Amino acid sequence: MPVRPTAPLILVAAALAAGSLTACGSGSGSDPDTVKIVYNRSTDNKIRFKDTYLESVKQQFEKAHPGKKVQLIPVQAPDNDYATKAQQMMRSPKTAPDLVYEDTFRINADIKAGYLRPLDDYLAKWDTWDRFVDSAKSAAKAEDGSTYGVPDGTDTRGLWFNKKIFAQAGLPADWRPRNWDEVLDAARTVKAKVPGVIPLNVYTGKGPGEAAVMQGFEMLLYGTGEDPLYDPSARKWVTGGQGFRDALEFVGTVYGEKLGPDVSDALDPNIGTRVATEWFPEGKLAISLDGSWMGQNWINEGPKEWPEWSTDLAQAPMPTRDGQAPGTVSMSGGWAWAIPQKAKNPDLAWEFIKTQQTRDNAVEWDVVGAQIAVREDVAADPRYLTSMPGIEFFTGLVEYTHYRPALPVYPQVSTAIGEAMEKVTTGDASAAEAAKEYDEQLGTITDGAVVAK
Repeated sequence: MPVRPTAPLILVAAALAAGSLTACGSGSGSDPDTVKIVYNRSTDNKIRFKDTYLESVKQQFEKAHPGKKVQLIPVQAPDNDYATKAQQMMRSPKTAPDLVYEDTFRINADIKAGYLRPLDDYLAKWDTWDRFVDSAKSAAKAEDGSTYGVPDGTDTRGLWFNKKIFAQAGLPADWRPRNWDEVLDAARTVKAKVPGVIPLNVYTGKGPGEAAVMQGFEMLLYGTGEDPLYDPSARKWVTGGQGFRDALEFVGTVYGEKLGPDVSDALDPNIGTRVATEWFPEGKLAISLDGSWMGQNWINEGPKEWPEWSTDLAQAPMPTRDGQAPGTVSMSGGWAWAIPQKAKNPDLAWEFIKTQQTRDNAVEWDVVGAQIAVREDVAADPRYLTSMPGIEFFTGLVEYTHYRPALPVYPQVSTAIGEAMEKVTTGDASAAEAAKEYDEQLGTITDGAVVAK
């Protein structure tokens, strides 16, 4: 859904201060016949498909459960501020909702804080759970082995490129780079032959947040070797070794050779919006390392109507560093529906999840939300497969995808990576220097639970 910090599932057009959060309809107390549902509403007023979708599910639920009501509580805020608001609500029985929309990369932090309840007893009696792919199931599973959320979609990432600019540069319309060097060489060719356009966008720095860390840095890092960020067998975080430095070197090359956007633009928190609504539609950007959801910006009354996008743009898999097996890398995020520990109506909340996850509703959500299916039956649905150009390509990346370590300290690790990226982007540090500073922070963040690779 957004750039997606993971996240986002939706691109946001502007950052709002935490003090300006808007939550509609929240209140204390609990009605045993009403299920209260908290979810994030985009700060872009043009992106409201989630509201429409949930209102439809609400009507279905109330019709199927006479006497029961659904209270939708949207929180209009950037993702970080939404998470803070939801956590505040879950702390007290007076304000805890019955159902909450959780970014899966935050879910373990909320589990550790005691905000969420395990769903294993519900899932054991639910036949539909067998249709979810294993990677999606694991995204909402905690270290204790229990599952705390039901995912409703995911996303994948690859290289979007403008075929018109490629034709001007003499590059092929069926471009498939085999390694990082070929990605950089294509960008250098664009710079030399098509002046005035941005050759390659790689999100970077602290401003874009998780968009930079996940779909910029980690798309590189996970192409350098197995478990390059966290070693699950050792239960330790991996220090900034060769793969880490190589990923930083790639970022440094993009901005050092001026193959990317101006540094001031690259570090802007709203760069994702500019990529989607300005640079790509206006023919100012050749390549972007970006997400499967991009098309939602240009269709269905999205922020920037652009009918030609499906013919002007194409996609290519992001290659591993040297083209080593499996040759392709992708990262996936996603959100899940979770039941707070202090929810007063957990059984009613579960019934809402079941209504939401009928096959028709699951297909509808993936189509309107530009989501990648996490269920085998949805992935095979004709409506899903024809929902937008590129959907089969991005669904095909699921077999190569990786999920971020869903551990409580990950948000702090992510911040440290963003700082390392920014230093390399601005030229304030070399890749080796930035990796060394990252190691020092990592040791502090994880209380020394680190291992070298």
